[in-house]
Amino acid sequence: MHQSWNIGRVLIIGVVAVLMVIGLALIVFSLGGKAELAEPPEPVDALASSNDSCVTCHREESPGIVEQYGRSTMAAAEVTCRDCHEVPADYAEAVAHEDTFVLNSPTAARCEECHEAEVAEFYQSRHSLPAYVAYAGSQHLTPEQLVQYQSIPEGTYAPDKSRHALYELEGEAVTEFACETCHNIGQPRADGSVGECQSCHLRHTFSLEQARKPETCNACHIGPDHPQWEIYQESPHGIAYMTMGHTWNWEAEPGTLTAVDLPAATCATCHISGFGATSTTHDVGNRLSWYLFAPISTQRPDWEANRSTMQGVCVACHNTTFIQDFYADADAATLAVNDWVVESDEIVHPLQDAGLITSAPFDQPIDFTYFELWHHWGRTAKFGAWMQGPDYVQWHGAYEILSDLAELRQLSAEMLAAPSEP
Repeated sequence: MHQSWNIGRVLIIGVVAVLMVIGLALIVFSLGGKAELAEPPEPVDALASSNDSCVTCHREESPGIVEQYGRSTMAAAEVTCRDCHEVPADYAEAVAHEDTFVLNSPTAARCEECHEAEVAEFYQSRHSLPAYVAYAGSQHLTPEQLVQYQSIPEGTYAPDKSRHALYELEGEAVTEFACETCHNIGQPRADGSVGECQSCHLRHTFSLEQARKPETCNACHIGPDHPQWEIYQESPHGIAYMTMGHTWNWEAEPGTLTAVDLPAATCATCHISGFGATSTTHDVGNRLSWYLFAPISTQRPDWEANRSTMQGVCVACHNTTFIQDFYADADAATLAVNDWVVESDEIVHPLQDAGLITSAPFDQPIDFTYFELWHHWGRTAKFGAWMQGPDYVQWHGAYEILSDLAELRQLSAEMLAAPSEP
C-alpha cells in the first residue's frame, strides 16, 4: 500500500510538472506573439529615389535629417521640404539659401496650412502665449496677440503680466538655456504666429509614437516646481507604462485610441489624445478643473465641462464610483494645500506691511522660503494628489510645506523682535 501511494504521488507530481511546462510554453508563446504584433513595420524611405535638390544636397550635408524625414508619415504623404521651409523673400525671418528663401525653423503659420484645427486649439491653450508670458511678460505682444492672450483662461487669470523676477535677475545668458528652453513653446514669431510645434513634434520624424509617449513631456514637466514626470513614474499608470508600454499600439490612427491600444493612461491620453468617446484636442487645459500652478488654486472658468471631458477619458478604464470618489478626494487635498499657503500669507503680509520685507524680489532669505513653499512644495503636493504620486504628496510636498511654515514663523518672530534702525 505504501509503494502504491508513492507511485501515485510520483504520477501526480509528473502530471503537475507537465502542466507547468505546457503553461510556461503558452505564456512564452503569448508574450512572443504580443511582442511580435507590437513591432511596427519598418517604414519605407519615401526619399530613397528623390532627385529633389533639397534632398540631394542635405543627403551630403546633414544625412541624419534626410533619413529621419524620408521615413516619416509627412514624407509618405508627399509633403516636401519646401512645403514647410520655403517662403517668399519678404517673409518675416526669411533667410537666403541656395537661390531661394527659407525658414530655418518653420512657424505655426506654416503648420496651420495643413493642420488648421490643431493650431487653432493650440492657440487657445496654456502651451501658447501663457507659457511665454509667464517668463517674458506681455510687453512684446502685439495688440492682436494681447487680445488672443486675454481670451485664454490663463490670460484672464493672471493680472500681472510683467516679466518674471527670476528671469530678470538671472539674465538672458543663463535663461536662454533655462526658462526659454521650455517656455518658448508659446513664443510669438515675427510672422504673427505663436508657438513652436516642434517642441512636442520633434523634427524630422514627426512620429505619433514619439509625441504620445510621456518621455516627450518629460523635457519640460520635471523638477521641483512641476515634477509631473517623476510623479507619473511612481503612479499606477506610470508603472503600467514602464513595464508593459513596449507592447502597446503607439501608431494607432488619431482619434481611434482605446484601452486596447493603450491599456493605461499617459500624459497624452489624459490631456490631448482622442480616447474612447473623448475627441482629440491640442488645448492642454481643455480637461483641467483647477489652476493647480497657482499659489492658491481656484477652479477654472469652465471647470465643470472640463471635468466631464476628462472623466470621459477615465471611464474608458474605471467605473464612475471610483472616478467620483477620486475627484472628491483630490479636490479636498487641493483645498488643504490652499489652506497652508493662506497660512504662509498670514505670516508674511504683516512683515510686508511693516516694511520689514523689501519690495525687491529675492533679496532676503525669507523671500526664497516664502516662494518655495507654494511654487515648489505646494504645487508638487497638488500635482501628486491628482496624478497619484504618494511620495510627492508627502515628502516632496506636505512635509516640505510644514517645514517652510515652521521656518517662516521663526523668521517672522526674529524680524519682528529685532530693534528697528534709527
